Amino acid sequence: MSCSNLTMLVSSKPSLSDPSTLSSRSFLSPFHLPNSATSSPTPSRPSSTQINCGLRELRERIVSVTNTKKITEAMKLVAAAKVRRAQEAVVNARPFSETLVEVLYNINEQLQIEDVDIPLTKIRPVKKVALVVITGDRGLCGGYNNYILKKAEARIKELKQLGLEYTVISVGKKGNTYFTRRPYIPVDKFIEGSNLPTAKEAQAIADDVFSLFVSEECDKVELLYTKFVSLVKSNPVIHTLLPLSPRGEICDINGICVDAADDEFFRLTTKEGKLTVERDVVRTKTTDFSPILQFEQDPVQILDALLPLYLNSQILRALQESLASELAARMSAMSNATDNADELKKNLSRVYNRQRQAKITGEILEIVAGANALV
Repeated sequence: MSCSNLTMLVSSKPSLSDPSTLSSRSFLSPFHLPNSATSSPTPSRPSSTQINCGLRELRERIVSVTNTKKITEAMKLVAAAKVRRAQEAVVNARPFSETLVEVLYNINEQLQIEDVDIPLTKIRPVKKVALVVITGDRGLCGGYNNYILKKAEARIKELKQLGLEYTVISVGKKGNTYFTRRPYIPVDKFIEGSNLPTAKEAQAIADDVFSLFVSEECDKVELLYTKFVSLVKSNPVIHTLLPLSPRGEICDINGICVDAADDEFFRLTTKEGKLTVERDVVRTKTTDFSPILQFEQDPVQILDALLPLYLNSQILRALQESLASELAARMSAMSNATDNADELKKNLSRVYNRQRQAKITGEILEIVAGANALV
């Protein structure tokens, strides 16, 4: 689009001109205008650029930015509505998964005195590690996918330094694309994600993990996913999935518990005619088991029935956490994009009005000058 008749200065304000801050705001093209404090071009500033535009181009740009703002605002509200349901699923599933791990731990303790071979609880020297990497299926969610992929790359580097072999089980389209373009990273299986994690999807991952560990193709299975902390914060974590944790907790590779006692709930409300988000803190409680707990059935039978359920529940939980984190990241990214679009529209309107007023003033002066010439 050719522009003329107007010289505008691109501001070096980070929220608009820094591409890193607009990773999920790709709706906005890099067309930036000065803030109200800028009155004239300053060529001495290396980050400033001059662009010439006319009234017609400015009008088209204002319409384009207005439409972009409507789209990003709609995506923000959709993500806000979905993250509410996703976090409810996460918080509601935590007591079950944590209690299940505690039951398995108690049974495992009782079996220590018996000569019973339980494959999923057997700790053997680690020669090969399987990494289950969970990513999203879509973009426009800030650095959500990049953070977990960088975490996976860092873990792979650590394993190489330790002289250990590794293989990757990729879950999610973004991760599949990432590892497909890097053939030097061994991938055992590519699994497509879904918009709503289900037990069936988790079971497909659990079956692959189970076969790798029981057949001794790998000696340890680690789950890499993004833990949902709050609407503006999520932490990529590494959870040791197999063998079963000896302490009956969900811990990372350093033995640090990755479970949070407090969870934040978010709900959509209206304030001054606009939709806003309010937050509440909910504390998750789990049942404490007695150290002298007795089981009526044979512990081996209970363990054989619960271990597949354990794998399924932990993987399903990780999928739910990742989905909630992705939606929260998308909501935050679209909120920032909406704010940027609003600011850009104001700047464009200001410049458009100034140029239009200057044109009208020039025409009036021409009329006056012509009238004076005829007198």
